[in-house]
Amino acid sequence: MSKVAIVTDSSQYIPQDLIDKYNINVVPLVVIWGEESLNDGVDISPEEFYTRLESATTMPSTSQPTIPTFEKIFQGLHAQGYDILAVLISNVLSGTISSATQAQKLVPDANIEIINSESLSMGLGFQVLAAARAAKKGASLEECKQVAENAKEQTGVVFVVDTLEFLHRGGRIGGAKRFLGTVLNMKPILGIENGIVDSIDQVRTQKKALARLLDIIEERAQGYSKVHLATLHANNHEAAVALLEEAKGRFNTVETVFSELSPAIGTHAGPGALGLSYWFEK
Repeated sequence: MSKVAIVTDSSQYIPQDLIDKYNINVVPLVVIWGEESLNDGVDISPEEFYTRLESATTMPSTSQPTIPTFEKIFQGLHAQGYDILAVLISNVLSGTISSATQAQKLVPDANIEIINSESLSMGLGFQVLAAARAAKKGASLEECKQVAENAKEQTGVVFVVDTLEFLHRGGRIGGAKRFLGTVLNMKPILGIENGIVDSIDQVRTQKKALARLLDIIEERAQGYSKVHLATLHANNHEAAVALLEEAKGRFNTVETVFSELSPAIGTHAGPGALGLSYWFEK
């Protein structure tokens, strides 16, 4: 039976200790800032990104990984005798899957499966971890794919942004566009639904928004005995710690992960974004 290698992109931002533990291969998205092209999480960290964003006169944009980048990773893993499972950011939010699919054709002898997570951040990350843990236990490519697909059905992302400006400017606003132009100080609660950023609710203050966010996850968790939770935050460390601690008191958490928003995702969410990703198991 062939070994299985898990490939994903940098938008998930799984902590490095878990990346190392499960030997996960990460392909960086690209942050474009003026004349610079920066590999997400490699050439620029979240801390560096948000510090620079505070005083920037030119705003960054993002790009998908190139076809040659995927081809190189696929070729290298195939040469080591691996079957390959790539679990990637929603194809509505990024062209990453397109690059991976085209690279797949350039390595015709490799056994490669590609999954559209229909998510990002740790909504994607939990699918990756599920597959990587199965692979480490010796599961086949088809078994790892099924594990990831099963996790996909029970993962989600719910978050609050300070402003919709960044999502709107980057063209990633999806169904949340109905909140544009709403009353000042209203806090939109957003989620990743069917691969796009969609509106869930809006309330008047940040405190009420975070309380509502937890209520939404609790409603969705009904019937599940195991809850995995992960933070997502854009330069909002203390608030993310507090939110995770409050969530742990409300849910039967079997795993909690402290994760940031990668620079590539922070480009669109904007500073101050805060929320949780979840994965429910029965």
